[in-house]
Amino acid sequence: MKIMPPRAVWSRSSSPVLTGWLLAAVLSTGALAGCAPAPELDRGAARELQSKVLAVTEAAAANDPAASLKQLDELVLKLDEAAARGEVSFKRHQSIRKSVDSVRGDLTARQAEAEAARVAAAEAARVAAEKEAAAQAAAAAAAAPPAPVPPAESGKGKGKGKG
Repeated sequence: MKIMPPRAVWSRSSSPVLTGWLLAAVLSTGALAGCAPAPELDRGAARELQSKVLAVTEAAAANDPAASLKQLDELVLKLDEAAARGEVSFKRHQSIRKSVDSVRGDLTARQAEAEAARVAAAEAARVAAEKEAAAQAAAAAAAAPPAPVPPAESGKGKGKGKG
């Protein structure tokens, strides 16, 4: 079951939407855990994981991919700990990890896009500063008085032409 929409329809502001999908998956997992005879996800573990998903969502909504990735790492740590305690079944653990990996891929791509945009903006600022400096130098050269021209020779030279 794929819980994420195709990448082609994602917009720049889709990080909160993507992490919302992850949140919905974890929330529905917690709700389903009460229906099964042997829970695939303990209610306490579900609450703990939901709080971590919320932290990922808030960081993504703040357009902070680095913080989102850090929160996602903490979510994975809590998930692994819960699985080690037997509070998450292997099947549910794998399902949640798959969702986490999808979100991680998106957040990593967004972090790379943000870094590329930062580098492009810095380069554009550098080029603009160079153009401004060149324009100021050209204006200063145009406003400067012309250099004195040495007087031209009269054409009569001493000892020239006799031969």
